[in-house]
Amino acid sequence: MKELVGCLLMLLLLLLPHVTHTDFASVIQLTCRNKVVNNTTSFVPSYVNVFENISDQIRNHGWGLYVNGLGPDAVYGLAQCYGYLSLLDCVLCYAEARTIIPQCFPFNGGSVYLDGCFIRVEDYTFFPEVLGPDDRRVCGNSTRNDSVFGETVRRAVVQAVSNASNNTDYAKVELPVSGRNNQTVYVVANCWKTVSDCGACLRNASWSMLQCLPRSEGRALYTGCFMRYSHTNFLDSTNGGLNTTNGGLSRGKVIIIVVVAVVCSVILSTVIGLYIKRKRIEKRKGSNGAQKVAMMLRDCSLNFKYSILEKATGSFDEANKLGQGGFGSVYKGVLPDGREVAVKKLLFNNTKRAQDFYNEINIISSIEHKNLVKLLGCSFSGPESLLVYELLPNKSLDQFIFDPEKGKILNWNKRFNIITGIAEGLIYLHENSRKRIIHRDIKASNILLDSKLHAKIADFGLARSFQADKSHISTAIAGTLGYMAPEYVARGQLTEKADVYSFGVLLLEIVAGRQNNKCTTPEYSGNLVNIVWVHFQEGAVEELFDPNLLLHKCGNSVRSEASRAVHVGLLCTQEIPSRRPYMSKALEMLMKTEEHLPTPTKPAFTYEKSIQLCETAGLREGDGATNATISQSCFYPR
Repeated sequence: MKELVGCLLMLLLLLLPHVTHTDFASVIQLTCRNKVVNNTTSFVPSYVNVFENISDQIRNHGWGLYVNGLGPDAVYGLAQCYGYLSLLDCVLCYAEARTIIPQCFPFNGGSVYLDGCFIRVEDYTFFPEVLGPDDRRVCGNSTRNDSVFGETVRRAVVQAVSNASNNTDYAKVELPVSGRNNQTVYVVANCWKTVSDCGACLRNASWSMLQCLPRSEGRALYTGCFMRYSHTNFLDSTNGGLNTTNGGLSRGKVIIIVVVAVVCSVILSTVIGLYIKRKRIEKRKGSNGAQKVAMMLRDCSLNFKYSILEKATGSFDEANKLGQGGFGSVYKGVLPDGREVAVKKLLFNNTKRAQDFYNEINIISSIEHKNLVKLLGCSFSGPESLLVYELLPNKSLDQFIFDPEKGKILNWNKRFNIITGIAEGLIYLHENSRKRIIHRDIKASNILLDSKLHAKIADFGLARSFQADKSHISTAIAGTLGYMAPEYVARGQLTEKADVYSFGVLLLEIVAGRQNNKCTTPEYSGNLVNIVWVHFQEGAVEELFDPNLLLHKCGNSVRSEASRAVHVGLLCTQEIPSRRPYMSKALEMLMKTEEHLPTPTKPAFTYEKSIQLCETAGLREGDGATNATISQSCFYPR
């Protein structure tokens, strides 16, 4: 069977001689991941489905993305042609790239760069990523020791980066070489439509690509963009440019090539699928994992009709609006059977928000815990996609602890129960769920309270999961400034200790009744973590206690427990991640009051004015702040 697959690949290449002769369909690089797919039986049909759906988008728009499946069995695909290709050329380039990417099987992802288009497949939401470990430059073989040519290349590259960053994420530049008759430099810069910061990608890519000089040709193959400079006109129609109908390929030949490519790709995928099914049928006998995934998606789609939820919320009446989040609005609704629910509505106004929405379904549908908000169902049948959650009547924690009047409801016992509930929910996410899950946005507004004021963690749109054998994952920066761990902001390396840091900040807020990243009120100035650290050093943390803590129960026991909570909060916000306790240890330190606590080290100090600027930018994944900018502007280790 493996030999058959190899023969099919060779046959595919033989059937496409015209494609490989065109410059825009020349393969620059194929990169495959090193991890085998989670469930090969469900992977192949999902894979085929992804690229069938992208094919339709390519024919209409020149780019496309699609997601098939849920959780670890999901397949995420993105394909995009560079801006100088016509749709006809784009279809041709995509057909070629689509026959190459299956060579990565049985690994769970990969990417292929052609001179006219790009394809990437993964098992996670990679769409907004800007930079990655596989970013590189590819230099041509010929050399031009000509300083004027080199200077022209640099000017053209700078112009292309500027134009693409400020306009449509795509630019082409043609600059004549001064004093060189009939010599021109050609540059193209192109970001993927889903990337979170085109300018950051192109600036890094251009710097790398210019290292190719004095070579006459250079390319930058980056996670979120593609760049190329050349002394030859690769934009011209005779080199696979804008109008293939006037070049060497007729429209009829193009259609034949595309059809052959698609058919062969499907045959290849089918053969792989049959092989896997035959080899594993006994091992998986009695198991219906793939069917369960499909059933869950189907059942979720049918769980609620859009018309029922629209009626339940009074056509999403503003009077029923509970709040506004990163995804959109949340409304209170009453179902026909009398159940009160919270309906989260998302208008897919950009790709990143749509992927976060599906990410939330993937994460929360696979977990269940008393301290996590419960997903009741969803609807994809109407003009907006909807998630339906249990309704928590007391809304979010921030409406209590930051309000002097409502804060009186929460004495120390209630606050301590909320703290331990949040900790137990995080322990489940980090240690007890099937995959390690990092929430990435733990803050008071994402902690909801039920009728008994028990805490439940909500909003899993930014959550990420990864296997137990991974020490960390690298991802675009996302979250809320003031709650994000400094090492994550500076390097993009995500571990459970990022949630631990956020939990520590939240713990200090609960005790003090003050918000960490609101640092210009008349009562106090500076970052709350900094203020607590100074008071801790002086042995005066009780001066920071929310007066509401002592309204209902005074005495040394409350002061002692609250002081211990502050101590644990500082341990969780230490600058060095390895010094922070895991959540299970943090909970143990809170509960076992007789246990000695280690002395915390200094937290990462934050410059308040820069924090406010970053806050104004509304930092969430996809909003355009780069790692370097955030690191330099917001965190100053001392």
